[in-house]
Amino acid sequence: MILVTAAQGNQGRLLVPKLLAAGQPVRACVRTQASAARLQALGVPEVVVGDLSEPAVLARAVDGVRKVYHVGPTIHPRERAMGLAMVDAARAAGVRHLVFSSVLHAITTDLVQHEIKRDIEEHLLSSGLEFTILQPANYMLPLKLRPVFEQGVFELSWSLERRQSLVDLGDVTDVACLALTESERHAGATYELAAPGRYTAHELGDIISRVLGRPIVVREIDADTYLRAWVADADPQQVTHQIRVLRAISARYSSHDFVGNPNVLTWLLGRPPTTFESYVRGQHAAFLRRAAR
Repeated sequence: MILVTAAQGNQGRLLVPKLLAAGQPVRACVRTQASAARLQALGVPEVVVGDLSEPAVLARAVDGVRKVYHVGPTIHPRERAMGLAMVDAARAAGVRHLVFSSVLHAITTDLVQHEIKRDIEEHLLSSGLEFTILQPANYMLPLKLRPVFEQGVFELSWSLERRQSLVDLGDVTDVACLALTESERHAGATYELAAPGRYTAHELGDIISRVLGRPIVVREIDADTYLRAWVADADPQQVTHQIRVLRAISARYSSHDFVGNPNVLTWLLGRPPTTFESYVRGQHAAFLRRAAR
């Protein structure tokens, strides 16, 4: 049995069907009954509903599982505590292999979220558990493309001149599936996952413009504007951690490039990784199909 946390998140919704297609028994952990119903409709035999920061929920989630894929909840204020507790609970439950979704260059501790994941990596390395650590670059996300398709505006919350590497979530979850189904081959490994290319915002905008066949506007926004896309109109006093995370990202990415190398991902996939242009073409085709309904 393989436990997948955040099973309806960006990674989980892609990974779970791949594990099911590979004939793997899956236990999913989600926060709501609505998410559980969607997973059950896919054929997931076991779904744990609850908050993994609660010891009883965590104990129920890991009971009897052989492998764990742990994805920390996005910019969650208790992400560190939840990750450390997951490692401890997995060890106590006799889990054989824990695959942890970390982040590229987790040692960059002026990034709040990176420091959290670095601490969880260290705890996992010291736990005695068999492990694989995935360190993906910035995700290619529909959230950043939606304003381009709808309004012709591509926005980033850091300097437009700085370079970044990206990675497709489909490729990341292909690697996660390999690590979970071929555990001995990937045991003890830490993999940096990045697609080819090191792009400024202007170069990303040129690619998007070429796909759409029309010019677009490339615009820098501040971290607080981007935050509203994540938390909408929440009280700022209730999202102080999220504000710290996103402001740290804006500051770091405005003063330093954030780049990786595609060699490891290419080797793991046995094929060229998905390029940003290919990703944009796929997302735009899906956008047009939805608009035509």
